[in-house]
Amino acid sequence: MSYDMIVLGSGPAGLAAAIAARGRDKSVLVIGSRWQDSPLARAERVDNYPGLPGQTGLELLEEFFRHASGLGAEFVTGKALSLLAWNGFSVTVGSQVYQGRALILAPGVVRQAKYPGEAEFLGRGVSYCATCDGMLYRNRPVAVVGLSPDAPQEANYLQSLGCQVVYLSPRPPQGLDKDIPYIKAGKLAVRGEQTVTGLEADGALVPCAGVFILRRAVAPTDLLPALETEDQVIKVDRRMATNLPGVFAAGDCTGGPLQVSKAIGEGHVAALSACEYLDGQTTQGNTGHTP
Repeated sequence: MSYDMIVLGSGPAGLAAAIAARGRDKSVLVIGSRWQDSPLARAERVDNYPGLPGQTGLELLEEFFRHASGLGAEFVTGKALSLLAWNGFSVTVGSQVYQGRALILAPGVVRQAKYPGEAEFLGRGVSYCATCDGMLYRNRPVAVVGLSPDAPQEANYLQSLGCQVVYLSPRPPQGLDKDIPYIKAGKLAVRGEQTVTGLEADGALVPCAGVFILRRAVAPTDLLPALETEDQVIKVDRRMATNLPGVFAAGDCTGGPLQVSKAIGEGHVAALSACEYLDGQTTQGNTGHTP
């Protein structure tokens, strides 16, 4: 499935980008959590959004979503697990791959310190996707680190494949199969030699061949290691362009102030800049690009 533009993030910045892109007649896919799960949805009252004072965050988001979907923006609920920048952008969500000619990053604030050993063993026993890599560990012991609402379901899926699953998280999971052992743990470290051999949990070693670390989202810099950041936020210019051709960013991921009006404005600018980029590619007779 191919689109002119892929937007990662379904909060106000991502929805504003989708609205602006559809206004320029570009096909757009928004990938992210349900808009109801945006941090803005928890705001009991928003008084500083121009023209619409006193609404709840949920009411504002519902209007933004209705506007974007009414214009023809498409939505996929899930998290981007990998991203390949080649002749455009290929984004993997679960077992599906979506292609876009331009990319807008609007994931909100994604602050996640890596566990010791996580980066070193990524691809050598550490995975972020049960659907993608589960079959590699059939009939083998695996540890699931549950940090997202859907992590128990992914652990259940791994067990259905025949994996020997142990589930670890700071608080008891909801919906975990009763046959899967649960360990309450906060301090974790991945251990191994050439590949993963275990997960250390609060000082105790859990032997395993694979560790599935299931967070709410994958940080943009994990998806695009060459993405330039500054003070732990994505570095952009006034066009909301990043250092990577065809990649734009908007909203909380570019820094403060963390305000809905700022996110909306940046999403709009990012989409218009992405449209300009796409139109330039078409003029040059190139429907994709290689960053």
